Amino acid sequence: MRTVTNLSDFRIDVPAHVLADLRDRLRRTRWPTTTPETGWSRGVPVGYLRDLVDYWADGYDWRTWEARLNAFPQYVTDIDGQRIHFLHVRSPEPDALPLLLTHGWPGSVVEFREVIGPLTDPRAHGADPADAFHVVAPSLPGFGFSVPLAEPGWDYGRTARAWAELMDRLGYRRYGAEGGDAGSVISPELGRHAPERVVGVHIHGGLDFPDLGPAELAALDGHERERLAAADGIRREGRGYSDLQSTRPQTLSYALNDSPAGQLAWIVEKFKEWTDPARKLPEDAVDRDLLLTNATLYWLTGTGASSAHIYYEERVADRPAPRSPVPTGVAVFPSDPAVRSVLEREHRIVHWSEFTRGGHFAALEAPDLLVADTRDFFRPLRR
Repeated sequence: MRTVTNLSDFRIDVPAHVLADLRDRLRRTRWPTTTPETGWSRGVPVGYLRDLVDYWADGYDWRTWEARLNAFPQYVTDIDGQRIHFLHVRSPEPDALPLLLTHGWPGSVVEFREVIGPLTDPRAHGADPADAFHVVAPSLPGFGFSVPLAEPGWDYGRTARAWAELMDRLGYRRYGAEGGDAGSVISPELGRHAPERVVGVHIHGGLDFPDLGPAELAALDGHERERLAAADGIRREGRGYSDLQSTRPQTLSYALNDSPAGQLAWIVEKFKEWTDPARKLPEDAVDRDLLLTNATLYWLTGTGASSAHIYYEERVADRPAPRSPVPTGVAVFPSDPAVRSVLEREHRIVHWSEFTRGGHFAALEAPDLLVADTRDFFRPLRR
């Protein structure tokens, strides 16, 4: 690897007064009146959120999780005028394959905490050291510590080009890409942009509802029909967040940036709707402290506002998506509206796996399954 001189070490160190302000705001939340109990059908129930906010204010310990995140080497650099924060965890195995992980919304690099160890050091986790990866996990522009958002125009295509530049700066000439949510679009874009560098793309957690003709609908199997029925319910009743973020992100930003309870509600609703359908509550699918660490990161960095702009940028972007020449693997979890015949229109799929547990946030919900499938997909592509 060549020596890199335009990167700076980074360490999370949130001032005590910022944490005190968060706790004070949480304790002074101005709670809305509510209708008689209606469950989650009209959004996040007040009783549920009050309990979660109480724990956030008086039970959750950011310093513990700050230390755990700081256990990963972190850096910042400037690419195309934008500050980019990223984790860079090298494997102890010298022949490890570099792997770029991309999160989505309302996620962050917090998602990768449970997968980085097994990916970088499989030997220490009882697996084959030949499956090792050097992991690079950037925060999307306008997310986490990749702030401030320097200018408009940071759509998925521009982000993919920035990722290619980042890997070049790190001296990685040949690497893989893996991503969920926005990462399930950005990772293939990276493959289209640098097919001579990207050996393979592994994706999960796509949210796009497939465009199917009558013949394709008739050809669906039972599992596909079940997944699409669930996804259709979300499409019909659960797209309010997307409509707002893709049209008026700035107006929305004032509420998200002023109320941590509001920011939490905005995030936790998606964890309720997109996690494993077999789990009743978000914390049944994702550890409550991890969920709050993700929400705290949004609050501390003020990125409830800037992260929403990625939806606006995608709506106005004019970006063709030719079929990718890069080998692609797809991991399908119960909440994913994935149909192979549709995805094959844009991807050269060589690996397809379906799972009966986990959900949209697979790195948090089923890290063992995601790690194993990522290893399986990249194994024949390493040489």
